[in-house]
Amino acid sequence: MSGADGRRAPVEKRPAFESPAVLATPVTPPPSMRRPAATAFGAGLVVARVVAGVVWLVALGVRWDEVVREQVDLVLEPGTDVAAASAVVLAVLLAAGGIVLAAELLLAVLIWFGSNWARIAVMCFATISIVVAWVDSVTGTTEITLRTTFITLALDILVLLALSSRNARAYARRPRQRVVLHRRWAGDRVVRRRRG
Repeated sequence: MSGADGRRAPVEKRPAFESPAVLATPVTPPPSMRRPAATAFGAGLVVARVVAGVVWLVALGVRWDEVVREQVDLVLEPGTDVAAASAVVLAVLLAAGGIVLAAELLLAVLIWFGSNWARIAVMCFATISIVVAWVDSVTGTTEITLRTTFITLALDILVLLALSSRNARAYARRPRQRVVLHRRWAGDRVVRRRRG
């Protein structure tokens, strides 16, 4: 960014600390604002988190007998009631994990299209996940390693940073025209009418 005389144009710098009153002031970006890189990156990171969750669920399903043997100290023999109960527990865990991952994927799509409530929900879930990982690490319950929670923790931190940016907030809170669908009196054809 050079001026006409070849010198660099001054760049507006933000202070290191801003009061909450300044941060809470309404932002009015134009309705035609393009999707910022922070929003696209944040939605992509949520999708990456979903992929990591799918990999984790598949690994859990493949190593289920070993997990039960190590964590509960049970040996699963085929045809026993314990093995049947273990299979039910695994099915419930996989189904619940699949539902959570599908919801997270839906939130990623909504973030891509500029939904503010989806952006805030994902940031809240990421914050809770980060705090839980920190508490587990401090209490000694779980170590943060590549085999356990490091990748999901890193993705949560990056999601939080990307979606909390000013550009992502402005894009999600931009004014939009609402599309109203209604039927005409004389026919069945659906007509779109724009409201201001």
